[in-house]
Amino acid sequence: MRNRTVANVTAVRLTNQQRAAGLRNAYRFYMAQQKEIISTINSLIETLKDGQEGFKQAAEGVKDTGLKTLFNEFSMQRARFAGELQAQAVQLGERDPEDSSSTAGAMHRAWINIKSAVTSQDDHAILAECERGEDSAVSEYKEALEEDISAPIRDIISRQYNEVQSAHDRIKALRDATKAS
Repeated sequence: MRNRTVANVTAVRLTNQQRAAGLRNAYRFYMAQQKEIISTINSLIETLKDGQEGFKQAAEGVKDTGLKTLFNEFSMQRARFAGELQAQAVQLGERDPEDSSSTAGAMHRAWINIKSAVTSQDDHAILAECERGEDSAVSEYKEALEEDISAPIRDIISRQYNEVQSAHDRIKALRDATKAS
């Protein structure tokens, strides 16, 4: 009888150890997944900050008041989107979510500044550069939507993607219209 009791206790002990190991592995997987989601969010925030600054500089570089207004609206939209994603990153445990633009974005803005100076504030040239920047933003959002992200965050990213795509299409149409003029 004693041998059966020892065997049962050993089996229970192994089962508890297996459960604990399984929980540790599940926790590690969960934490790794959280880090991936935070990384994706931070990448989008950086892209949005690039757009925010790019549109701000584009607004300063164009002559057309309608374009100035539109670019300022897009700049504010990107700031709002970045704020939404920063809040999500904090909820996921990120203490210090991304809050600046990328080096590549800074170089692209410098290129817009040089191009607008050389082309005497050519609205078409600035629209073309904005459209190129929007191509990059659309691509970043598409990549993010391919990631394994929970529903609430996916919904935010999907909504933002639709608005970024709409902005891209509007800028492209304006670019094409100024080319024809």
